[in-house]
Amino acid sequence: MVAWRYLRSRRKETVISVIASISFLGIMLGVATLIVVMAVMNGFRAELLTRILGVNGHLIVTPTDLPLEDYAQVADRINGVPGVKYALPLIDGQVLAQGNIGSGTGALVRGIRGEDLAKVNIVSDNIRFGSLEDFDTSEGVAIGSRMADNLGLALGDTITLVSPDGDVTPLGTMPRLKGYHVSAIFEVGMSEYDSSIVYMPLGEAQLYFNMENLAQSIEVYVDNPDAVDALKPRVEEAAQRPILMSDWRQRNQTFFSALQVERNVMFMILTLIVLVAALNIISGLVMLVKDKGHDIAILRTMGATRGAILRIFLMTGAAIGVVGTLAGFVLGVLICLNVERIRQFFSWISGTVLFNPELYFLSQLPAKMDFSETFSVILMALVLSFLATLFPAWRAARLDPVEALRYE
Repeated sequence: MVAWRYLRSRRKETVISVIASISFLGIMLGVATLIVVMAVMNGFRAELLTRILGVNGHLIVTPTDLPLEDYAQVADRINGVPGVKYALPLIDGQVLAQGNIGSGTGALVRGIRGEDLAKVNIVSDNIRFGSLEDFDTSEGVAIGSRMADNLGLALGDTITLVSPDGDVTPLGTMPRLKGYHVSAIFEVGMSEYDSSIVYMPLGEAQLYFNMENLAQSIEVYVDNPDAVDALKPRVEEAAQRPILMSDWRQRNQTFFSALQVERNVMFMILTLIVLVAALNIISGLVMLVKDKGHDIAILRTMGATRGAILRIFLMTGAAIGVVGTLAGFVLGVLICLNVERIRQFFSWISGTVLFNPELYFLSQLPAKMDFSETFSVILMALVLSFLATLFPAWRAARLDPVEALRYE
């Protein structure tokens, strides 16, 4: 009861009330900001990981001895390894893509069988226009939505592909130029892939890149990407030939390491917001102890123990921290659940594109709350709040009635 009375504002205690309100707002905003930023960074990493591993295999198998002529048999043997979802023979090649507008853009042609492309769910489940039916015999290609927009292409239009590795003539190597009609347009939601990848039937890719009856590599998709190391010996045994293997962590190590470092640094920086709010609690309670010196003397004279005085001021300061933390948690959860709507609202208000997909890879702002992280943020805020109350409460409990009267 006494702690609650001390939290209520009176006319002569306006400064103390203002400091308490600032402390409450600081803790609330600090906790909410930490929860939202951590959730967005977790969502960003999860979405990127889903799309990167959805388009690219978890394990790349490349032969080191001979051209991969028996790619179908090797893929079938790897498919039989427990833990492997599917293995896809591929041909990759860099080309210049030209359409109806613009001067062209760089593209990655991926030669793949139609039955295998249907297994790449992130592509086959996100076909905006056209179809992948009869992909092997269509003599057409599937391109990303951003590439179609950049080159002014629609379904049925012709995209011209120019490869620097063309035919060898007495005058030198001539670039190979060939047009293909667009049979499908996909959108995986990652701008880098939607603007640069062209899927071509494997047979057409073999002819285009002068690799008749050959494949460059086999991409292996596994059930558990984190356990890919355990599958490597069995995949090598199933290949039955000398191979070179690289997994998704090796190919994207720098990128995901940078994300992890950025996430840790952001957590430490934003923790300072909560720390500053906790320091405001200290200053507010110190002023409250000075202002309530007379009350402390009366309480001690009436028989209140040092422990009772300590508990009064502990509860006064802790109430600010606990309520601020809970309010920050609720605010953070609400923002995380509506983060994309908030982004669209501010984009509409400002008239600019916030979170540009061409810069941040994703077309939507993701947020994925992690229970352990959220609990850690709440626990940290509560601990800092309780620690901030210890010194002022200890100082109040140390005052004896005679000394306390000096504060009046």
